[in-house]
Amino acid sequence: MKVAILSNDFRVYWRGRLIYLQRYLKDNGVEMRAIELFGKGSAYSFDDYNDKYPWWTCLFPDSDATELSTDTIAKELFNSLNAFNPDVVIASPITFFAGALGLRWAKRNNKKHIMFDDAKPLLQFKRNFLVRWVRDTITAQTDALWLPSADYDMEYPSLDKLDMHFFYGFNCIDNEHFKPSEQRKLDGNTVICVARLVPIKNLHNLLRAWQSIEEKNIQWKLVIIGDGPMYEKLTQFALQLNLKSVNFMGASNYEDMPEHLHMADVFILPSLSETWGLVVNEAMAAGLPVILSNKVNAAVSLLQEGVNGYSFDPYQISDITSSLLKFITLDDDSKQVMGIQSQQIISRMDYNNMGQSLLGGLNTVLKRKVKKTNFISSLLLNLWSGKHDLSAWYEL
Repeated sequence: MKVAILSNDFRVYWRGRLIYLQRYLKDNGVEMRAIELFGKGSAYSFDDYNDKYPWWTCLFPDSDATELSTDTIAKELFNSLNAFNPDVVIASPITFFAGALGLRWAKRNNKKHIMFDDAKPLLQFKRNFLVRWVRDTITAQTDALWLPSADYDMEYPSLDKLDMHFFYGFNCIDNEHFKPSEQRKLDGNTVICVARLVPIKNLHNLLRAWQSIEEKNIQWKLVIIGDGPMYEKLTQFALQLNLKSVNFMGASNYEDMPEHLHMADVFILPSLSETWGLVVNEAMAAGLPVILSNKVNAAVSLLQEGVNGYSFDPYQISDITSSLLKFITLDDDSKQVMGIQSQQIISRMDYNNMGQSLLGGLNTVLKRKVKKTNFISSLLLNLWSGKHDLSAWYEL
């Protein structure tokens, strides 16, 4: 079996997954190639593409999507797929070039197709009826959906009725990288938040909630790790609130992140929206209880209320404060148990489970007949090529 996995870019978390999957699939008789389209323009620009793996290629290593025509992108991708001739194409959602064009190639060549997605399109994106219909009609041509967890099924109600195969577990990290060398006590009186400093992370409300914590004269500190365009505004806002126990640490690299997490007692993520939130996986693998916004999708699968942490409404400052106080006022033994529970829960979402799930999904779709594409579906597949600026997709 030959498998090609496609995305506009494979950065940060995907790097470890791909390296593991290539070895795992090879050991099980599957040849895998990773094809990313663009070397520039990623949201994770600090993580550059490198060409040291012969099974991993970037078609346009010195360009981003805005510098290339759709015809140029399609031609280069189709040439690469024709040369490899995979039995199965695994690709990102059809909103992106790699997803739309990968599905088009698969259908033209009678190959199987699997789409991976960690967004919740019905919950997170407001689209009109026509946009939803176009999206569903095109997506219905795929053979399977590879999702983070089973709670994502409800985001695809029309596809569930089409005997679509659903499988799970790709939103994982290298748990071992974050695992502490020994069980540690949670007695450092430190709350840690790791987030890019942008509006959607809702750090203004976290700082307002922390003001209430400080007013209670509780001797805890808040450490914020991350960088972004709001760095100056947030540090100034902390000064305006007269916060004394908030430390902005700036960005941290991947190698140093476990050390930061191991110095904390609990992790908090106040985001207004998260397609998943892989930093939650990292914190749990590091043995931390988690306090999560109920808009963080990972919370549905990974947070068990009162077992390994607490949830809150990110729009309600009092709710953020309440969740923080619930944890802070626990006795040390209860905090310790929560950290252990986090590690046990996240152990079920690791590289090995990802590999097993994908191999099972591949074997399932290969046993099924190739889907027939009707005229309307074929027309839409040929008209839609994906976008870089997704505002056009939402306003179709």
